[in-house]
Amino acid sequence: MISKLPSWVWTGAWLLAFVAGMVNVAGLLGFDRHSITHHTGNTSLLAEALARGNLAEMGQVAAIIAAFVVGCALSGYLVQDSTLQLGRRYSVALLLAAVLLASAVPLLQSRSNLGMVLAAGACGLQNAMVSAYSGAVVRTTHLTGMFTDLGIFLGHALRGLPVDRRRLKLCISVIGGFLCGSFAGAIAFDRLGFASLYFPAALTACASIAYAIYRMRLRRQRIAD
Repeated sequence: MISKLPSWVWTGAWLLAFVAGMVNVAGLLGFDRHSITHHTGNTSLLAEALARGNLAEMGQVAAIIAAFVVGCALSGYLVQDSTLQLGRRYSVALLLAAVLLASAVPLLQSRSNLGMVLAAGACGLQNAMVSAYSGAVVRTTHLTGMFTDLGIFLGHALRGLPVDRRRLKLCISVIGGFLCGSFAGAIAFDRLGFASLYFPAALTACASIAYAIYRMRLRRQRIAD
């Protein structure tokens, strides 16, 4: 069970889920209608393309999936841990994700699949970075695990078993963030098209700066103490 959740974990999880929701909507409403933030459906599309001998579609989807994996690898290289804790280079990872998202916009506007590749890499980077805290798996770019946990909690409640309330709140927070981001992303995409991705890129960059400032303040406090 989660013993404690600092405010930066709550805020970061919700914000990054919001960003992922905005990004994924752009992929689903875009010219190829592929998911950017999670790849269960894309894996099915890859298998379908393989079965039908559609090499162009197969290469396109495979590149998106591979980019997500590469983003996760970059996160592992930069953060060097699978457990959330202060002191890690999250600000660097977030800034890189912001740059990738912003760079994807002109490519997507020119209907280049490389834009989807860069956006998927950014999502892989952020998803691997927010991996675990106090024994709880945290995923911000897809919700299957969160909905699974909600179902488990419901089953435990019906049997009168204890429910980890902090974990439950975390699930609801991430789901709510992704839902709000998807809603905002749909409205923004209808008005701005792929330029709507500049908003999640800016939010991610702001999160990078905010974390860097927060970390510096804590370091100063520790030195003062």
